[in-house]
Amino acid sequence: MKKEDILQFLKEHDEKPYLEMDLFTAMGIDPIDRSTFIANLEALADESKIIKTKKGKYALPEFFQIYVGKVQIAMKGFGFVIVENVPMRDIFIPASALGGAMNGDLVQAKLTKVGGDDQKSEGEIIKIVDRANTEIVGTYEENKNFGFVVPDDQKLRKDIYVSKSHTLGARQGDKVVVEISKWPEDRRNPEGKIIEILGQTGEPGVDILSIIRTFKLPEEFNHKVLEEAENIPLEVDESVIAKREDFRNYRVITIDGKDAKDLDDAVHVIKLDNGNFELGVHIADVTNYVKENSKLDKEALKRGTSVYLLNRVIPMLPERLSNGICSLNPQVNRLTLSCIMEIDGNGDVVKHRICESVISTVERMNYDDVSDMLEDAMTPELKSRYAAIIDDLANMKVLAAKLRAKRQRRGSIDFDFAETKIQLDGNGKPIFIGKAERRIGHKIIEDFMLAANETVAEHMFWLELPFVYRIHEMPSPEKIEALNKFLNHFGYKVKGNVEEVHPMAIKSLIDEVTGKKEEHVISKMTLRSLKQAKYSPNNDGHFGLAAKYYCHFTSPIRRYPDLQIHRIIKEMLAGKLNPARIQALKKIVDEVSIQSSERERNAELAEREVDDMKMAEYMVSHVGETFTGIISSVTTFGLFIELENTVEGLIRLTELDDDYYVYDEQRLQLVGERTRKIYALGDEIEVICSKADPVLREIDFELA
Repeated sequence: MKKEDILQFLKEHDEKPYLEMDLFTAMGIDPIDRSTFIANLEALADESKIIKTKKGKYALPEFFQIYVGKVQIAMKGFGFVIVENVPMRDIFIPASALGGAMNGDLVQAKLTKVGGDDQKSEGEIIKIVDRANTEIVGTYEENKNFGFVVPDDQKLRKDIYVSKSHTLGARQGDKVVVEISKWPEDRRNPEGKIIEILGQTGEPGVDILSIIRTFKLPEEFNHKVLEEAENIPLEVDESVIAKREDFRNYRVITIDGKDAKDLDDAVHVIKLDNGNFELGVHIADVTNYVKENSKLDKEALKRGTSVYLLNRVIPMLPERLSNGICSLNPQVNRLTLSCIMEIDGNGDVVKHRICESVISTVERMNYDDVSDMLEDAMTPELKSRYAAIIDDLANMKVLAAKLRAKRQRRGSIDFDFAETKIQLDGNGKPIFIGKAERRIGHKIIEDFMLAANETVAEHMFWLELPFVYRIHEMPSPEKIEALNKFLNHFGYKVKGNVEEVHPMAIKSLIDEVTGKKEEHVISKMTLRSLKQAKYSPNNDGHFGLAAKYYCHFTSPIRRYPDLQIHRIIKEMLAGKLNPARIQALKKIVDEVSIQSSERERNAELAEREVDDMKMAEYMVSHVGETFTGIISSVTTFGLFIELENTVEGLIRLTELDDDYYVYDEQRLQLVGERTRKIYALGDEIEVICSKADPVLREIDFELA
């Protein structure tokens, strides 16, 4: 009797709580399975997936108006519980009802007030299921008789008391990692001991190291993993090459950033006699070196992804692999897994095959050079240097445009937000912030990788084998209805059935606002209405790409799901997928999907935190200067302003002292009671940078 079976029974029979014996009988459990049944029941209660009352009765938490979720604490001290696995709005928790919970903790919240359509429910935290913060990064402050650590995460709110015997020799102002030994209570701060000193605040690299520790990013590989990596040869074994399809005589190239060292993908394009194109997407065959359940494999799964923190990379695989034998470096033999596609004039893949292969790239190209050559900015030097592949690049441009046009016809959504480019000096200080260019070189590779990802996903779907898909679910009707209320004030609407909105409806909206004053704001609000993409063993399609089948096939050096599906594809090609192995893979792809999605979220948050910190640090030297920006967000406490260089800061409501401003939630505006002056999303505004704080990641503006 599995835990899932017990949960399913309680979901289907939710009219009352059950005693253990009643549940045992009602479910028709075989007496021989009783001990397993009881163990699973207790485990579910420990995990708070079910509730056990003092009288020994069991039911789902919702039966008792108890909800399980993670608590998010606001700067003002109150919090919200983000409920898991139940269609329930966030629960408001007053500061007095937090019960010692800290930001990020998994908790049980009992409702004290049930909210209506426009009002949140309120509750109190009655149990802390799992602590999120056993180790906290902060700044050490000395006192006469003791010390304390001020957390970097302002949402943690309470300083951690540290006795003099547990300071590890920390000095005033040191960035430290403190381990919690006693959790907070209503009138008592948490206590802890310092386990690592990162360095003095302000020293080069300490700021990013603090974020690495905060997000528990594994910086170093242990010696056993490195030892396993050292045993991998630096050159391709000739005996392996003989068993593969050989593309070494093809004009295969890589196109990446100038500084990239982990080159996952290479491509070739040939114009065929029938007018179609052959597109070859060749991806590093990491699984040839990282074997299932090896130390390298377990560490890669644990990490889930490489993390890119501006000038610092925390790789998924050791450098000997990521920048060495797995990287598709120029003019050397490399093992690959290839998807070879024949594509017609409509951008449709009319034939394809997937094969184990070997390549030797003829050129290591970068985005800028490719873009210059294809955007009429070719220099004589570029023309001479790349004469052998100029025609290939021209064909790539034509083919990429066909693939892009096909995606657009079916409703693929392209939010053309400028990515932020942050340039640091040798000491890690930001010296430039601006918009990163997205040129034709970037688009070609993006179009080719999308084509391969879709083709591979569809191929594996029809074989009905366990697989890891990249899915983007349809937005909820509630989100679309809320978006339409907002759009109504601008004269726009997401057309069609809100219950099952089609990607084309979103694309049409984005196309309609392109070039208008409100484009940026509406695009942002629309993006916020969509769900986040994630990994899944089920093929639920990709809403944003309007794709029925999608996976991540193209980056096994830096993403674990890609590595996992390569392993499955290769076993399929070799005919090794017997029923026992297929059953084992079902469990594996479940685990990989959950773990990879979680690690991806964590990496994204860490990368965003570094960007926010460096933006604030950059603006420190621009305090007092005047800038032009647009109102990117309107809240009850002020206006967020985004500058041309993508930096965002806040004009606090208290700074708008020429009138009393009221927040209009429907229109997302601030309206002056006396003057009727309106501050609305998308308005252009002149501001002065009044304050910037890299520690708090905050930038304050005031009206110019």
